[in-house]
Amino acid sequence: MRLDLKPNGPSGTRRRPRGARGLLAAGLVASMLVAACTSSVPAGSPATTPDPDAIPVAATTTVFADLVAQVGGPRVRVSSLVPKGGEVHTFDPTPSDVQHVTEARLIVRNGLGLDDWLGNLVRDAGTTAPVIALGENLDGVSYLTDAGGTVNPHLWMDVANASRYVDRIAQALASVDPADAGTFSERAKAYQATLAGLDAQIRVRIGSIPAPNRVVVSFHDAFPYFAAAYGLTIVGNIVDAPGQDPSAGQIAALVQAIRSSGAKAIFAEAQFNDALAQTIAGETGVTVVSDLYDDTLGDPPADTYVGMMTWNTDRVVAAIGG
Repeated sequence: MRLDLKPNGPSGTRRRPRGARGLLAAGLVASMLVAACTSSVPAGSPATTPDPDAIPVAATTTVFADLVAQVGGPRVRVSSLVPKGGEVHTFDPTPSDVQHVTEARLIVRNGLGLDDWLGNLVRDAGTTAPVIALGENLDGVSYLTDAGGTVNPHLWMDVANASRYVDRIAQALASVDPADAGTFSERAKAYQATLAGLDAQIRVRIGSIPAPNRVVVSFHDAFPYFAAAYGLTIVGNIVDAPGQDPSAGQIAALVQAIRSSGAKAIFAEAQFNDALAQTIAGETGVTVVSDLYDDTLGDPPADTYVGMMTWNTDRVVAAIGG
């Protein structure tokens, strides 16, 4: 069954439509070249060699590709459209991406405005493969919104929500490959046990930070679910969204917020330039941690979802743990 690509989550969902710029014709040419510009699941994933008849899956980011690989094991061959270190919010698909989408029997995205560019890419590819939005209409989720009512899409930064993603992935894989439904269910349950242990570990580690130190600033609004789940307070963001520079007035207000709140650190992601964060830190004396991950995995040991979350936690504790 084909799923609607339009966000169907809570009202106010962020949308960033981007054109795929006539990729269909270019995609046909790219197929002659066996295009391989998208990144496969990073090293450190459950790296059993895919079966010869493994299900081809296209995911929008390396984070979601890893979750698919954890559930699918050798029964899936998954690629990430946005390469490792890429920027999902502003990603502009290339002709080679058409080929990956055309070949996929399942397409995985987050939804909630994070990767709306996929809509045009799917249409240009002419695929009838099901498209699942991991973050939309999830039972048990408290969706967080900004002051304008826009839903924040970074649910997976709370490990409990990543576990909900795993359920949805297992169901989607089973619908594409019913013969292996039992395998997907068993792998999902085993991985969810790992995630439960990860969640507990993060709670203990963040809980060890003195309460006055748990006040921080982020580069963009990527960490509210992490903060809400594990006991941090975010007093501001440097940019409203990647690619949008703050005004002088916004920077001045952020500097004042840091000083009045006693924030101890600015957290930024490795794929972004940290020059502005360093400038603000110079004004306020806070620590800058500029090698966190959220929308993309990194190099080992941050090359899987579990590794990424463990890495982030280690860096947070090292920066503000007292």
